[in-house]
Amino acid sequence: MLYELIIILLIGIDQLSKVWALKALKEIGSIPIIQNVFHLTYVENRGAAFGMLQNNQTIFIIVALAASVFGLYYLHTKKVNILGRAGIILIISGAIGNLIDRVRLGFVVDYFDFRFIWEYVFNVADVFVVLGTIMLCAYIIFFDEEKQVK
Repeated sequence: MLYELIIILLIGIDQLSKVWALKALKEIGSIPIIQNVFHLTYVENRGAAFGMLQNNQTIFIIVALAASVFGLYYLHTKKVNILGRAGIILIISGAIGNLIDRVRLGFVVDYFDFRFIWEYVFNVADVFVVLGTIMLCAYIIFFDEEKQVK
């Protein structure tokens, strides 16, 4: 139950940030925090990462649900160290955070706009998924006992 409580807390953080973006940014579009470097920019993303696969909501919903169910199953049935558990929890939280947007709004609310790095805008749930994936990959490469050479 602890995993689920952490996931709910992280989803809440994501959803609160998106409610703020909808209220504060939708009408004005963008707020420069550091001009031409970092802006808070309202974007309705109907695709996946970097806007790929536009308007394929059904695919995204199925993938998010499958990843979440599998992740929870894995957390409760396998021995995974804290790095692996944290990665899975972050991935599930991000997937469900964006899933809520897709079901409720028909798009994902994005707002972090680092203009000096790339042209893509993202959100807290995206950060969770990316960090979680990095952590899970590190766990699999360095700590997963089934992968270790004996």
